[in-house]
Amino acid sequence: MMKEIFGKRIVSGILVSLAFLALTVAEGAAADTQGYRIVIEAVPDGNITAVRNQGGSLHLGSVVSLPSSTRWPAFTAAKWGKPGTVVATAVNAIHILVDIEDGRGRTVSILPKDTFAPAAGEKAFYLTDIPPGRGLFGAWAPPVGSTVIFRKNASKDEKPKAGVTTSTVEIMVAPQQTPWYVEFENRPGGRITAWTDSGPRLLGRIVRPLAGCGRFGGTRFQRTGRIRANHPGVVDVSTSPEGIIGGFQILPLAHAASPEMDSAWKLSQWLIVAPDKGTFTGREPLFSSGFVTGPAAGEKLWDFWSTYGRRSLVLARISGGPWEWMPEATGRNDTALEKITHLRLYFPSTREPLKAADTR
Repeated sequence: MMKEIFGKRIVSGILVSLAFLALTVAEGAAADTQGYRIVIEAVPDGNITAVRNQGGSLHLGSVVSLPSSTRWPAFTAAKWGKPGTVVATAVNAIHILVDIEDGRGRTVSILPKDTFAPAAGEKAFYLTDIPPGRGLFGAWAPPVGSTVIFRKNASKDEKPKAGVTTSTVEIMVAPQQTPWYVEFENRPGGRITAWTDSGPRLLGRIVRPLAGCGRFGGTRFQRTGRIRANHPGVVDVSTSPEGIIGGFQILPLAHAASPEMDSAWKLSQWLIVAPDKGTFTGREPLFSSGFVTGPAAGEKLWDFWSTYGRRSLVLARISGGPWEWMPEATGRNDTALEKITHLRLYFPSTREPLKAADTR
């Protein structure tokens, strides 16, 4: 009994209180200054290193094998990305948009060891020895929209081509301006509200609410209530413990209209959303420049605040009650999440509370 109360009520209350403290006392919404870059030596056994803009580096792993081609056509939502950037970030893959040809994206991917991402194709990926959900796919994961540079030599940059091996791949993780969190009223017509330093901002409305969970393969590499993946047409949330499959996806209306997403209108593990104006696909903060998978248990960044602030976090309200941890749901269960009335997704931040904005 005491474990249940402490695990769901008191701890979630502390988390929410800390979040509001940071929101209340922070001066301004300046972007994080803690940028870094991922440097991949594109040769077998090449080093993969995280290099901070403010100094210092960390060895993340090594390259096992190189791509011999790029993939075209790539997954549908790739067409809403920007060529030369990260177009998908996940615990089990990073996809880079090389170009858009005939209305479809061309991609090359980076994969962790001991797994496979169907969207990567058979020969269009750098295989690493990094475990899924860790390092490049965890604590140091780049958000969608991060600039990618393929260097052929010291003086020339170019797009990757079939049969062409670049000497270095660099992913530039620039400071981001994001809301503190976004809330979803889980009902038809429910509001989607981003909470920023200047107050709430309506992003859109719920078209089809969430009720269940499904078998999204990569969720087995992420914990309950954490972001599994993000790309221009999806936010993927794990509802299962690490090692077990289960989760749901937030889907923009334009992507829900794609032929391959027909099941999103028939099954309950998709939360379909529409923007207040314009388009959601490939647009920040939900579908670009925001969410990352974040540090796994035991992973550390450069200090306490960066480590815990960059962890993804999803909370829920059940039947209108207080905020608590995302309820655990595994496999396919069409009614497992039907009592969720509100969702809250926190954006990563490395700002230390009470510090001035220019040192965030």
